Amino acid sequence: MSDSGITRLLIVDDSAYNRRHLANAFASVREVEIVGKAADGEEALRMAVLLKPDLITLDLEMPRMDGFTFLRILLSRQPTPVIVVSSYAQKENVFKALELGALDFVTKTDSLAMPDAVDLSQQLVAKVLEFRRSRGELGRPGMLRRLPSGIFGNPNVAVATPAAAAHVAFRAPRYLVAIASSTGGPSALLDIFGKLPRTSGAAFLVAQHMPDKFTRTFAERLGRRGSIHVTEAQDGDRVSATSGFVCPGRHCMEVHGSGANLSLRVLAPLHSDRYVPNADRLLASAAACAGARAVGVILTGMGDDGVEGARAIRAAGGIVIAESAETAVVYGMPGAAVRAGIVTHELPLAQIGDFLARLA
Repeated sequence: MSDSGITRLLIVDDSAYNRRHLANAFASVREVEIVGKAADGEEALRMAVLLKPDLITLDLEMPRMDGFTFLRILLSRQPTPVIVVSSYAQKENVFKALELGALDFVTKTDSLAMPDAVDLSQQLVAKVLEFRRSRGELGRPGMLRRLPSGIFGNPNVAVATPAAAAHVAFRAPRYLVAIASSTGGPSALLDIFGKLPRTSGAAFLVAQHMPDKFTRTFAERLGRRGSIHVTEAQDGDRVSATSGFVCPGRHCMEVHGSGANLSLRVLAPLHSDRYVPNADRLLASAAACAGARAVGVILTGMGDDGVEGARAIRAAGGIVIAESAETAVVYGMPGAAVRAGIVTHELPLAQIGDFLARLA
């Protein structure tokens, strides 16, 4: 941020209407200054170097230089937080951008007609103001370049095919691993799930803060990444070893039962839920079901979701792992757990994947 405390924002979009609309969304937001508007990636790179904005909003489909190329060059030369603005129809492109290092995303429909334009404006303003509040939580600038192995664009790393994640015979899970993640979480989760073996004795439950139209696609990407069978959770799903579930957006997920009779409940959020999906509820339910065999993992993200659930896991004798500031894109959630004194292991991302892969 500038010395005055103002967040300096660069808007990148090939549509003049979209650029004007997004700029107008911040007209009454005193904490944010629009320092430039670029129509393509080449112009955006020049402006980023010249203006050194605190934050960039990025459309992915642009002439001359698209958003992916822009991201690669920007984050290698001048790491800057980027929020992608994309449509629901571009789900795969959004995840590719997140894997390349984008901080977060907001969604739009194919048209910015009312009321969709109002919804997009509210989303974007909320994300930018959230970014302002989290400035002290952001990891080192180099973390904005952190890319998981086997990312989109790296042809030298093999990625598992859907057949590699085929469903196997039911086995009761020996461990319940409940994972909380938010900003920066998708690429971190891809890294972790890529290391999990088919022989794992654990079940993996994920509360990733993400819109509802994206969680199914994300679960499919996790399933393709490695040997764990991953799906978007449905109410009543049976939990087994070597299975993974992603909580649907706009819902909360809890696990119930014990031993070989574990199942999921997918629930509407409560008025008391500050975050949706709510990681606290997921981790606390894992503690109640698995006790000392519950493992809570708190990855990168803004805020403090997961802290109270992790506290329940520790009280039940389980393990709590927090991603270290060394690799966390945003240290907010793991940092809050560390400060609360409830973490048994604070590990960089690569070691978290290795730890979980070794579970019986």
